[in-house]
Formats: sequence, structure tokens, C-alpha cells
Amino acid sequence: MNIRGLLTLLLAGLAGPLCAAPQIGQAAPDFAGTDTAGQVQRLSDYHGRTVVLEWTNHDCPYVRKHYGSGTMQALQRDAVAQGVVWLSIISSAPGKQGHVSAAQADALTRDRDASPSAVVLDEQGEIGRLYGAKTTPHMFVVDADGVLRYMGGIDSISSADPADIATAQPYVRTVLAQLASGEPVQPAVTRPYGCSVKY
Repeated sequence: MNIRGLLTLLLAGLAGPLCAAPQIGQAAPDFAGTDTAGQVQRLSDYHGRTVVLEWTNHDCPYVRKHYGSGTMQALQRDAVAQGVVWLSIISSAPGKQGHVSAAQADALTRDRDASPSAVVLDEQGEIGRLYGAKTTPHMFVVDADGVLRYMGGIDSISSADPADIATAQPYVRTVLAQLASGEPVQPAVTRPYGCSVKY
């Protein structure tokens, strides 16, 4: 093997762990992202508290399903009232569907009566790629020890029809209740559904 081939293999080996997808039961990848108020949000700053990461895109029909029905807002309010940190993350790139300025994101939060702890603007997609976020919504729950306990869909019915919400298994709500009561999280991984993240 020539030197170039050997270097390629070595670099691929080094990059592998850095690009590995997050794993349930392992430390959630730390990140730093700027929110709509210009503040840096670091996952590690919330050690000791449960954190929900919600990937969102206001133009996505699946996101509109959960915001238009009030389901997402109710889940946010209930979680935050229990001391959970809720970070909504927008990974849409400039020029792509769902990309917004800080002012536009704040207007959406007000207009929809949403209650996240903060909205993080990830227009370079660094946080989204770190977590392997695939869809909007794509949900992740990190426990108070910084361990990833859930990743997947908000619920069990992968449609854009709000009528399906009432009969769906509310995965994220169930996970938060399980963590609060010290129960094992079941299921810990589900299939996320929605629009693709517009990197």
C-alpha cells in the first residue's frame, strides 16, 4: 500500500469515532450553539437536569401537525414546568426550507404560543449532524447525568394528520414520565418521522 492509501486509512479511523452516531446509554454529545437571544447554549451547562432536543422546521407538514394541534406546545409547557430544559433546534441551511432569522424564530415562538427553554439556530448543521438528526421533528432526551436515554419520533403514528395524535403512543411524554419516576425508558429508540432536515 502506498503512503497516500495508508494516510487515508488512518484518517478514516480517526474520523470514525468523531462522526459516530450517538448511542443510547452513552454520554450525549456535547455542543455549543447560539440561540435567538444571542446566548450560547451548551448541553453540558444543564448537567443535573433532563434535556429535550427537538429538531424543527416550521414549514414541514409533520411539524405543523404537532404545533397546529397544540400537542408540541402542551408537551413543552408540561416538561418545562417539571424542570426539564427544552431546546428547539433549527438546522435548516440558508436558502433551504425552514431557515429563519433569530427574529423570525422568536415570532414563530410567540405566534404559536410555544414554550421551549430556547431556540438554537444551527444553520451550518453542526449540531444536527453531531446527533444524526434526520427529520423534523426528531426528538432526543438526555437525562440529568448527561446520558442519552431516548431518540426517535415524538409519537408512534408517522402521518401528517392531526387526527392521528389521539391514538398514537406519546413516546416523548412517556419517556419524560419514566425518567421522572426512575423507571427504565421503554422504548429507548424509535423511528423518527417527518420531513428531512434541510442541511
